[in-house]
Amino acid sequence: MLIYLHGLNSSDQSQKAAVLRERLAPTRVLTPAYPAHRPDAAIATLTDLFRQRIGGQPPIVVGSSMGGFYAQYLARRFTFAHLFLINPALTPWDLLREFEGVPQTTDYGETYYIDRALIESTRQYGVDNPCDGIPTTLLLDRGDEVIDFRIAEALYRDCGRLLLFEGGDHSFQHLEEALTVIREEIASGSRRVRCADPPNVNMPQGSDSRCLGK
Repeated sequence: MLIYLHGLNSSDQSQKAAVLRERLAPTRVLTPAYPAHRPDAAIATLTDLFRQRIGGQPPIVVGSSMGGFYAQYLARRFTFAHLFLINPALTPWDLLREFEGVPQTTDYGETYYIDRALIESTRQYGVDNPCDGIPTTLLLDRGDEVIDFRIAEALYRDCGRLLLFEGGDHSFQHLEEALTVIREEIASGSRRVRCADPPNVNMPQGSDSRCLGK
């Protein structure tokens, strides 16, 4: 099973969610609806989901942007076969300051404001030291105009697998390459990042694939 967590103002019907469901068949892909713009409610909703769904083989979890932030936290509460982070928002208390007071509308049709309380409520779900053995792959577009890719790169410098792509943007323009890596993980059933065996993926010219740590 694979579970995909969408970003801040996105939804379970996003393009990434649809592509993952279609292209990873027959693997079961869950794309839960949850209030990503309300951190406490988001974690409560997703915690209930994982409690209900995790009973057999641990799932592969893919989190995009703010979904990556929540997935990183939940990976410390539940057992994941592998965690994939796509352009993750790993320090939202810094990122969201730029948007404080600006009205936002989610794909679910809810309008809200990013205020100080919302921003500060994200801190309790941060992970100070992600290098604790959780098998993790980061997929980052260097051209991300919303989140500086170097934040995630620095946090995972000594652990996990890091795939950097030239260009792109926050919506992530290298999903085809990501699908190749995710399929390999599904096929192998591996629960560890094997740095001696880099992913067999055709990277675009100028891209950088590094396996960091063990």
